[in-house]
Amino acid sequence: MKRVHELDVYKLSEELSDLVWHDFDKWNKKVQNTIGYQIIRASDSIAANIAEGYGRYTPADRKRFYLYSRGSLKETKSWLRKLIRRKVINKSDASKYQIAIEELGPKLNAFINKTKI
Repeated sequence: MKRVHELDVYKLSEELSDLVWHDFDKWNKKVQNTIGYQIIRASDSIAANIAEGYGRYTPADRKRFYLYSRGSLKETKSWLRKLIRRKVINKSDASKYQIAIEELGPKLNAFINKTKI
């Protein structure tokens, strides 16, 4: 199995949050004000928690922030499902998100699991 490095996971999380950031401008005000700001915060929080965890001293403290990151990924996926179901995101854009999440999710889990406490 390929070694998962925190920088790889961090970069993937940044790519996902950038997708959200750029798509936000395509959405109407109702979507922006309800789901839009929520999903921006959730997706940005994935990378932010990885960075914060990396700066912590103990492995247990680091792992706690990495788990927060996974929670933010789950929240982002929940918002994306709503956007797709409500036909805010078209099939082409949904495919981009799916590809990003399918790569990030397992790598984030592997990264968390390798963090010994």
